[in-house]
Amino acid sequence: MEREVSAHLPGPDDFILADLRAKYDAQADSTAFTRLYDDPEFGHMFAVLHEALNRHFEDINGRATSTHHYWAQPSRDLLTLIDELSDDLHTLNRIGIKLVLSPAYEEDIERCKPWLSPSGGSTVPGDFELIKVIKYEPVFSRTAVTIKLQKQSQQVPLTLVGEGSYAHVYSYVDPDYGIKFAVKRARRGISDRDLERFKQEFSILKRLSFPYIVQVYLYDESRNEYRMEYCDETLRKYISSRNSTLGFPSRKRIALQFLYGMNYLHGQSLLHRDVSLQNVLVKVFESGAVLVKLSDFGLAKGTDSTFTRTQTELRGTILDPSLASLKDYGVTHEMYSIGWVLSYIFTGKESLTLDTSPVGRIIQKCVDHNAQERYESVIDLVTDVDKL
Repeated sequence: MEREVSAHLPGPDDFILADLRAKYDAQADSTAFTRLYDDPEFGHMFAVLHEALNRHFEDINGRATSTHHYWAQPSRDLLTLIDELSDDLHTLNRIGIKLVLSPAYEEDIERCKPWLSPSGGSTVPGDFELIKVIKYEPVFSRTAVTIKLQKQSQQVPLTLVGEGSYAHVYSYVDPDYGIKFAVKRARRGISDRDLERFKQEFSILKRLSFPYIVQVYLYDESRNEYRMEYCDETLRKYISSRNSTLGFPSRKRIALQFLYGMNYLHGQSLLHRDVSLQNVLVKVFESGAVLVKLSDFGLAKGTDSTFTRTQTELRGTILDPSLASLKDYGVTHEMYSIGWVLSYIFTGKESLTLDTSPVGRIIQKCVDHNAQERYESVIDLVTDVDKL
């Protein structure tokens, strides 16, 4: 029979802690100080150190108001205590245990160090300010490595903000943080295939991390919903409500953010396949700044996608007329819908604007009837838009 191996073999950190405990366990403390600390690991160490510091500080205060001479042996003892305290705290910090001394006592130690002498006693300065000795509060603590989060038991109301073919989108304000989030919830009664698509959308978004891609947080299997960052408007609504006042520099910034998002997506070997004015969202900040966010990845396709069956799946509002089936969908077909979105960003019109202007020529190259004449990559398109 094989001998069972221990799950945890002592390492250097264990030996350091064992030596420290043995060192302080050998020193007595008093109830007046142990009652200040409820730390099971370091309470005794804290009490011993606290008591020793207080003893020195009280004696120094007494000498500062009488002879101004602190005896030789206590001076050496205090210097040794200061060195040991510094070494022990540093050692523990190095192995990931952060112990903290009261800032007031740290300052008092620094005030004493310049005049403490290892031989012949020490002269307490004539202008030495008396130490405020702390007797009834702890002066040592462990820095917390966790944070307590509030837990809300009340129901939080949802507001319907959008509807899709297989999901509803709601918004709510998180009571812990006072921040608005969104919840995307699958419609009841949708097909198993659409529910699988819904879950795949979350999985895809969860692994993406980019400023211009909407961020998702948590999937709830019991409700078939997931939480995501809240965006204020669709691109369609944002442009249409400001079309008369939106200047060219602002339109160009929006266009580039949109293209950066698409370029990142293609760099991840993904095709969105449902690019539309509704599926591009905008976060609007009080300063007027905006942040474009690509969303709705229900039809997104990677190289291993199986969602390629029929024409009925072409649900996007902007479709390349040359595309017969999603199984044939490629970058050039995505470029067509990208061109439509760019045309809307720069003109505010929901129809293609093809002319001889610099913008018009770029749009034309995105949607050319001959797919071989279109941009081959989004990064090439970014280069031309950036020159505008």
